[in-house]
Amino acid sequence: MSAQSVQGEAGSPGAGPGRTAPAHGGFSARRLLVTLVLAGLIVALVRIFLVQTFVIPSGSMEPGLQVGDRVVVSRLDYRFGSVRRGDVVVFDGNGVFADPQPAASLLTRVGRDVAHVLGSPAGETDFVKRVLGVAGDHVVCCDSDGRLTVNDQPVDESYVYPGDAPSETAFDVAVPAGKLWVMGDHRSSSADSRDHLGDPGGGMVPVDRVVGRVVAVWWPWDRATGVGRPATSASASGPSRGTAVATETEPRAARPGLEGLP
Repeated sequence: MSAQSVQGEAGSPGAGPGRTAPAHGGFSARRLLVTLVLAGLIVALVRIFLVQTFVIPSGSMEPGLQVGDRVVVSRLDYRFGSVRRGDVVVFDGNGVFADPQPAASLLTRVGRDVAHVLGSPAGETDFVKRVLGVAGDHVVCCDSDGRLTVNDQPVDESYVYPGDAPSETAFDVAVPAGKLWVMGDHRSSSADSRDHLGDPGGGMVPVDRVVGRVVAVWWPWDRATGVGRPATSASASGPSRGTAVATETEPRAARPGLEGLP
């Protein structure tokens, strides 16, 4: 190596005694920003195409879902299939089961999306209920034996809260195209389609408001379990014998003692 080369290296900035060259693998604001953007993108993609998590805020779906349970909601089920009777679903009740909410700012929406992925409570405008009727179904409660029927067939509702009747409120409804009739499993403590019969939508939930199907409880660990579909559940695209029937049209107040949210 020539003397000129040695002199050139020794005299270069930052190479003298007590000084070190800048580290290229250390902290960088730009690198942090890129990492955060990529993480946000991954979270958004997971939320849009795969799953979300929610926290159950009330006892309306007991005994299957308990207050404080964190559940996994699959978005894939309804991208490749139809909503089925018996499915436990989370849906956006804004303007359906809840008063319309003003449009949120972009920052608020981003924060809400991140909260959903981390496990936000279902209950502000998101509701969790079981689907009892799909398009074309004729849902009645109760028959002479006190059972809920769909298309004149009694439904085996082993998931209903012990001691609860299928419904203390009588109803006889036909589910329109693109809509769902939903109820909580804890029938005596659930504000659901029955409590909105007198509303403009007649208590029906638009299919396009469904976020996804509850497929599992993942927390607390001692309650972690899958949430399956009842063996008798049928697809929304299946044949139906439902006919148009009259529904209740007078507005009704929520039944006393129910939770204000789902």
